[in-house]
Parts: sequence; structure tokens; C-alpha cells
Amino acid sequence: MPEISATAVKLLREQTGLPMMDCKRALQETGGDTEKAVEWLRKQGKKVAEKRAGRSTSFGRIAVYADPAAGAGAMIDLRCESAPVANNEQFVALANDLAKQLASGPGAATPQELLAQPSPGGGQTLARRLEDLLNRIREAFKLERIVRLDGACAGYAHHNGAVGVLVGLSAGDAALGRDIAMHIAAMRPSVVSRDQIDPAALDKEREILAAAARQEGKPEKIIAKMVEGRLKDFYAERCLLEQPHANREKYGGKTIGELAAAAGMTVLSFVHWELPKD
Repeated sequence: MPEISATAVKLLREQTGLPMMDCKRALQETGGDTEKAVEWLRKQGKKVAEKRAGRSTSFGRIAVYADPAAGAGAMIDLRCESAPVANNEQFVALANDLAKQLASGPGAATPQELLAQPSPGGGQTLARRLEDLLNRIREAFKLERIVRLDGACAGYAHHNGAVGVLVGLSAGDAALGRDIAMHIAAMRPSVVSRDQIDPAALDKEREILAAAARQEGKPEKIIAKMVEGRLKDFYAERCLLEQPHANREKYGGKTIGELAAAAGMTVLSFVHWELPKD
């Protein structure tokens, strides 16, 4: 077995980010050839990944990239095994670059298609970056979900990456769009407007409200009108456009619909993701 210098081990450690003992072993196995040692380490990393593939990945990071000027936005959900890794600087950077490439590149129908694309800034593919990071951290990773919106859009991701929102708009108002995305993250509407509510759910709510009115002794002839009046709370709970913006200090209790109309903007759609709760 060839003698491996400490300098060679240190250089390989700096190149790969892997432990010194792993780097020394790789150089020993490859006769001191650094290029072959890198490939040997990568193969060992793949073996580790295969062993950990079935492990739970309930932690991670949701990343959002929205560029109203470019007319595209994207959101990704990158998972890992533990909270510390979800906050790892390189893991965060990879999640952000995945979202950026999905929005600014040709798009992708599946996580695998996205990973096969080059990393923003050129060089290696996103899959290669994922493999290299997995090899250093030794946890299971999974690109769980991806979504892209074409056209004017805005987005918001919570600082810990546990919540993300992407909003499709008819026109670009970056500041208001982001504030609407933040509102969605906080208030969790289920639809944009009334016409998107499930008719069966609406009929069930009418039945419940009508029964409550009868128990209150209200005359049958006015119950239907009362029910429609009381449905306002039902709509406000579920419909984005009918909710007062969560930041009342900034927007004075105006609804999302009122704010969008004043800005000459229509909210077309939204996607709201959250990581699993512990």
C-alpha cells in the first residue's frame, strides 16, 4: 500500500468536504491518484445512499423563486432526515438553486427531470450536487415535490423553510404579491374565490346553518335568507379574496380582493405547501 502524505489527504478533504480518514482510505485504495480517489468516494457515497433510501425524510426545506419580471416562479420541497441538516448552509443553497432552475430553466415535469438539469451558474448537474452533499452529510435526501407557474407570480417561504406559497397573478406587483403569499401562509385559505368551493361542502354548510336557525326558533320563511347571510363567515374562512389581509396595521382590514382590485391585479391561483408536523 503506497504511503499517503498528509498534504494529499488535506487537499482531498478540501475538495470533497469528507472526513480525513475517508480521504486517506480513498487515496490508499487508488494508489494516491486524487481523481480516482474522488470517484471512489462518490461510489462509497452511493452505497450509503442506497442503504439509507428507505429512511424517513420528514424534515427539509421548501424553497420559492419568483421573478415577476421574467414571468415565472417555482417552488420545491427538498427533504432530509434531521432538523440540523435542513438548516445546513449547503442544503439551503441547493434547495434555493433547485427552485431557481425550475423557474428560470426549461421547466420539468418530475423531480428527476429537474435534477438532470445543470445547476444555476453552470458546471455540474443538480443531481451531482445532491449526490456530493449526501456523500458529505450521510443522510437520505429526497426531492419530494416541485411546481412551476408561468406568468406573473409572487412567492413566500418562511425563514425556516417549513412553509411556502406561490401565487399566480394577472399582473406583476412584487410587493403586494409577496404580501398576499405571506397572508396565505398565515391564514390558510383553501380556494381563491367562492366559485371554487366544492358544491357538496356548501350544501352541507347550508343544512347545518338552517338546522341551527330552526333550533333558535326562527320562522321558516326567513331561514333561507338568514343562512345566506351567515355563510359570509364560511366564505371568509375558505376564500382568499374575501379574507381581510392578516397585516391589518398595513392594510387597514381591506380584503385581498379589494387590495388586488385597487392594484389592477387579479389573483389567479395559489399553491400552499407545509412540511409534515412533528
